[in-house]
Amino acid sequence: MQMRHWMWLSLLLVVAGVALIIWRVEVYGYPLLPGAEDETWTVQARVRIDPEEGPVKLTLKLPDKTPGLARLREDFISRGFGLDVQDKPDQRSATWSIRRSGSSSTLYYRAQFYRDPENQAFAPVPAYPDVPRLDEPFATAMRSVTDRARQKSADIASFATAIIAEINASAPSEEISLFLNSPEYTGKKTEVAQTLLAAARIPSLQINGLLLVESERQSELTPWLAVHNEQQWLFFDPVTGDEMLPDNLLVWWLGDTPAVTARGAEITSLQWSVRRNLVTSLELAERRADEHDSGLAALSLKQLPLQAQSVYATLLLVPLGALVLVLMRNFIGLRAFGTFMPVLIALAFRETGLLAGLVLFGLVIAVGLILRMYLERLRLLLVPRLAAMVTIVVMLMLLISLFSAALEWEVGLSIGLFPMVILAMVIERMTIVWEERGPGDAMIESAGSAVITVLAYLVMGLDVVRHLVFVFPESLLVVLGLTIACGRYSGYRLTELIRFRELSISQ
Repeated sequence: MQMRHWMWLSLLLVVAGVALIIWRVEVYGYPLLPGAEDETWTVQARVRIDPEEGPVKLTLKLPDKTPGLARLREDFISRGFGLDVQDKPDQRSATWSIRRSGSSSTLYYRAQFYRDPENQAFAPVPAYPDVPRLDEPFATAMRSVTDRARQKSADIASFATAIIAEINASAPSEEISLFLNSPEYTGKKTEVAQTLLAAARIPSLQINGLLLVESERQSELTPWLAVHNEQQWLFFDPVTGDEMLPDNLLVWWLGDTPAVTARGAEITSLQWSVRRNLVTSLELAERRADEHDSGLAALSLKQLPLQAQSVYATLLLVPLGALVLVLMRNFIGLRAFGTFMPVLIALAFRETGLLAGLVLFGLVIAVGLILRMYLERLRLLLVPRLAAMVTIVVMLMLLISLFSAALEWEVGLSIGLFPMVILAMVIERMTIVWEERGPGDAMIESAGSAVITVLAYLVMGLDVVRHLVFVFPESLLVVLGLTIACGRYSGYRLTELIRFRELSISQ
């Protein structure tokens, strides 16, 4: 029963950790590799006005809800103007106002968007439109076109496709030509489609959007058509009739009204521009989690102050170093001084570097060992002897730092990061082993400690490892599960198989 409990516990921890990591990667896009970047797009509207006498008020419609896209940030740039942003359910807008403007002014709206497949929000569910009341012969033409579309369709989607196909036919029918050639609908095929859809009481909206494609020239608005089928919004290319919404189409505003209106000024130019950018995938993932009210955003280490982040970025590596220690001792059979000494020394090596750290570490241990043997002659009790060794270690570290400063050797200054108490305990343990089991065993344990330290340093120094434990703290569940799984191993170790290989051969 205990065996089963141990196995199920370790398996549960590993599966839970891996499942949480996969969930965060798939749902919110947290990157598994450091330095991963995602694509974002910066869009800009530039409005230039010439004011008249008196107050000026200008309103610009703003992009709000686009399926598959989400806003990262936005900025409003205007000198001397007051700003009021209205977040209405059907349309966001920004209104600039000024009491008096003596010269031409340029106003900017700039926003950054990123891909977010989880965001499928669009316009609210509309009411059924009234059948348009048109004068003859437009009323008869409208009924004729809608009757033909009904015969060629089976549902709202195919009806809309049939309407768009008639409007864009190379040789349009007399009824469609009547609409297209009328002054009210000249050059407005999307409005013609909306009128014919309204005749069948099908809600529709005209989309005015920007294609997120970087270009050296000024970007142009792209019209699109949205049709509601009583369950969801369907999107159609108003030229081809294809049912689709490009994943790079940003919905700026809805309807056939202009994007900008001004009072007390003349709009002299309105320019749109798009620019592609790259940002870190981690930043976007945290933004997605925050936008979707995920508790993971609150559990992210990025929510901590920078000083606390630096501390935990180091602390989270300790369990990984401890797992390396477990593997080396339980499966390989390496002996080391102390339980966690190699892990803590490996952390110090992250600041000094591997080679310089080994040299400094060996120097302190060698000198400390000589002085510890001298203290043995004084017949001190255990606690005073350990206190004296701590003092000696601190003095040795200080001397090395002063000597390094005099030689302008910056690496030597990092010796102050070594855990002094651990060094004192290593010297004490090494001395005891030297006296009780001889210098051979002392050297073997020293070599084992050095190997484990180097391996722990190499593992904890990997950029991928540091990234995973910082971005996915739940990875420690995997480490804990593996540690528990290793803790029940009682078979032969690699060093024991090597030592007793002659016995196995003789048998």
